[in-house]
Amino acid sequence: MKKIKTLLASVAVLVGAGVSVAEPTVHTIGDSTMAEYDETKTVTRGWGQYLDQYLTGMTVNNRGKNGASSRSFYEESAYWASVKKQMKEGDYLVISFSHNDEKNDGMDGEALIAYYKSTGNSLASSTDYRGTNPSTTYKEYLTKMVNEARELGVTPILCGPICRMYFTGGKIRRNGRHDLGDNFSILTESGVKTGQKVPETDHSMDYPYQMKAVAEEMNVPYIDLTTATAELFESYGDSQCHAILSDGDGSTHLSATGAALIARRFASLCEEAGLLEGHVNVSADISVTPASADFGRGYSGQQLEKEFMVSGFDLNPASGTVTITAETGVVELSSDRTNWAKSISIAYKDGNIVERFYARMPLTTPGVISEKISVVAGDKTFVITATGECVELAGGTEVDVYWRLESDDSYTMDGPVIVQPEAWSKMYVQRYSAPNANTTWPDGTGFDASRKTQRNLLDGDIWPAGEIDEVSDRYIEFGVTAVEGTTLNIDRISYYVCGCGGNGMCVKVYYSTEDNFANPQLIFERKKMPANSMLDGTVTPVIELAEGQTCRLRFYPWYDGTASGKTICLSDVRFHGYASSSSGVQNVAIGKTAAMTEYYNLQGVKLNAPAAGVNIVKTVYTDGTVSTSKIVY
Repeated sequence: MKKIKTLLASVAVLVGAGVSVAEPTVHTIGDSTMAEYDETKTVTRGWGQYLDQYLTGMTVNNRGKNGASSRSFYEESAYWASVKKQMKEGDYLVISFSHNDEKNDGMDGEALIAYYKSTGNSLASSTDYRGTNPSTTYKEYLTKMVNEARELGVTPILCGPICRMYFTGGKIRRNGRHDLGDNFSILTESGVKTGQKVPETDHSMDYPYQMKAVAEEMNVPYIDLTTATAELFESYGDSQCHAILSDGDGSTHLSATGAALIARRFASLCEEAGLLEGHVNVSADISVTPASADFGRGYSGQQLEKEFMVSGFDLNPASGTVTITAETGVVELSSDRTNWAKSISIAYKDGNIVERFYARMPLTTPGVISEKISVVAGDKTFVITATGECVELAGGTEVDVYWRLESDDSYTMDGPVIVQPEAWSKMYVQRYSAPNANTTWPDGTGFDASRKTQRNLLDGDIWPAGEIDEVSDRYIEFGVTAVEGTTLNIDRISYYVCGCGGNGMCVKVYYSTEDNFANPQLIFERKKMPANSMLDGTVTPVIELAEGQTCRLRFYPWYDGTASGKTICLSDVRFHGYASSSSGVQNVAIGKTAAMTEYYNLQGVKLNAPAAGVNIVKTVYTDGTVSTSKIVY
């Protein structure tokens, strides 16, 4: 969600003077409590999603990343390096990490891995490298990001991490405020010592305190969102905090209401500190996010959906109604995603409103769709421009790449495409086996419990305790690349997935068309999947790959609690699409060497060389596999 509001008077003066004005951007980097979420896939929201609602004359570039620590965000090329490319002089950078830095109970992940390797301990393979020590490596990574932002002419702002909703006696306890002083581990020459404790006056294991120390040492603004969220959560109390501000799954992640309230509080704290001067807007007026909405692209017969947030505080009158109307009725509206209409109303009381509404755009005729949505509250009217595009299914040569995953990781392919073989990061195939005698498959597959699947385990076999989100460097990947001279339009990605051995398997599935897997698109998320119940992950995206460009599909699994022997099962992974081909296109596979290529016409007559028009190309590889495709020469 990106919202750009312009300070018209200032711009008019500068434009009149012949000066080109570029609005500053606020880049936000952090973890899953800040990240963007697809409202059609999950109820979880990050506070960075709603920050633009409380700023004016600025663009928000929210790059919060699920599972990120200060170390992983800095070290993994998809994140810090890509954000640096987006930053320009005059921008701001909000840095907020800690949740995942606390892995390994406050011990440094890389140091712990090195120790285990030196002693031959198998735990080296399953130790989380993301963890940092608050007094050492955590401060080092914050310092690196501050320095590198300043080198680009960007103003860094260090922001204390939001609290976890860990209550004791009505108060957020110490570890909820990211101070591990009551229970942490240390690495010594003789090994790991657990269950360590220091008094509250000792801040050596206190991540926000150490972040503030970096801010003071480097003369960087510090926003104490840790204390602010502790006060917010305590004002609601344990039960209501979890019921209203949490996403309903644990004590870390936020609902839309919680995310919006925290975004507003962050903006207020910036204003109080004299930061983002002239850009903060936390007035009593009702505001809407996003102010304009790009629904994206889809195929005829699909429906595109978007979530909006209406918020206002200390309103006068204290009770009223917000009316939302689609100008032509092309877009349908709902407050509950069940009942849809051209116009809806949302009541509020007690002077405050933080409510969501939804808009869906049915696609029927190819072309661009534009609709005006008006939001009326008293004498205030907001007009949202909603756009989307209905595209036709791509023509050309059909492409189909399919991994059956019943006995090995081989694949079949048809059409001009380069296949990226299945790959694993910190995972491996345990075996190919039927998940369970009671395994169920989605209706229509025709599969039964005897169907084997690929069962995958993490390195070291033990799922660690305390994982509540994806691990950035632990995944299973598939991919396809557009052949030279072609454009590959992918119109379907499909697979089946489930957990085996217990009901705690969780997974997020993304695709990305960037080489370093930057800006991934979430297409599937399930937590605590019922064991042995295969789920259908089919999606119909609109993906266009230029020659040499790759679309990668990644599965990021984790388990709810420490466990051994629990596997994530995959089956029938498929990319489907169409390629527009040109002269000389060959059907090749990465990692395979062609031993023989034969050409046939549509009647099956073998040709000495490709002929003008449609040819059937048969390629035999040195490993014995064969692929056929139809290619236009």
